[in-house]
Amino acid sequence: MNRSELVAALADRAEVTRKDADAVLAAFAEITGDVVAKGDEKVTVPGFLTFERTHRAAREGRNPASGEPMTIPAGYSVKVSAGSKLKEAAKGK
Repeated sequence: MNRSELVAALADRAEVTRKDADAVLAAFAEITGDVVAKGDEKVTVPGFLTFERTHRAAREGRNPASGEPMTIPAGYSVKVSAGSKLKEAAKGK
C-alpha cells in the first residue's frame, strides 16, 4: 500500500475528505519525526507501534571493498516496535 492508497483508505474509514486524511497523515509524520529527533521521549500508538531514537556506540568494521579495518562512528538510529494488536494482525488473528 502506497501513500495515496493509505490516504484513500483513511478517508473512507474515517468518512472524511482525502485532503483532510492526507493532512492528518502528514501531521502525524511530522510530529513523530520531531519527537524522535529530540530523542528525549518516544511516540506510542497503543497496541500498534512505538517509535524511539536509540544511540549506537562506535564500533570496528571492515571496508567491504578493500577489507581494511575501519572505525564506524557513534550515531543515532530509530527503533520501531510493533504493538500487541499489530503482532496479532500479522499472525492472521
